[in-house]
Amino acid sequence: MSNSRIEWTESTWNPSTGCTKISAGCANCYAERMALRLKAMGMPKYANGFEVTIHENSLYEPYTWKKSKVIFVNSMSDLFHEQIPLSFVKKVFSVMNDNPQHIFQVLTKRAELLLKYSTDLNWTSNIWMGVTVENLNAKKRIDFLRESDASVKFLSCEPLLSDLGTINLDKIDWVIVGGESGPGARPIREEWVLDIQDQCKEENIPFFFKQWGGVNKKKNGKKIRGVVYQEMPEIVHY
Repeated sequence: MSNSRIEWTESTWNPSTGCTKISAGCANCYAERMALRLKAMGMPKYANGFEVTIHENSLYEPYTWKKSKVIFVNSMSDLFHEQIPLSFVKKVFSVMNDNPQHIFQVLTKRAELLLKYSTDLNWTSNIWMGVTVENLNAKKRIDFLRESDASVKFLSCEPLLSDLGTINLDKIDWVIVGGESGPGARPIREEWVLDIQDQCKEENIPFFFKQWGGVNKKKNGKKIRGVVYQEMPEIVHY
């Protein structure tokens, strides 16, 4: 586990690393840049760079954490990647099931596989499942998420690359929005953000605005018309 700078979580846990690009949101992948940097630094876990790699020895880390945490699972990968077998996904879920004192946040762009595996997995209430929705083409992922058996479902509209229009927020519990940051960052527009915020407000869904992004994300900040919006679903630790 490592502490995270991602505002909507506290720490990260990576029982697998590596991924492959499948949609527009992947173009400037921060995890790929980081993985290659860690490989160059000689970090054993990243000896394969950004190739999909399973780390059996990382599976049992949550059993050692003494304090309740909000954990982003696979910040450096996609748990529902085609190269990660269902048998390993089940192992990850078993660990999450065994540690109800922690909240585990899982995020995927492979919503079809999420739904395919859904009934084979034990969705305890401490597992929050999300899909990335960066543009109109990615909106179909919401329907797959909605049909899954996850008890808490969320959308990560980051990097937000286009207007999303009307979003069906039925059975959605949380929405994160953010602009792309770092080299080659693509622009985000205020009207896109405000439209999503208005829809969340209308449906009484927590809205979390992470950042405007850009090459200098710190300068651009995270305020919407002078206000910070970082709402989250109610967190219950057992």
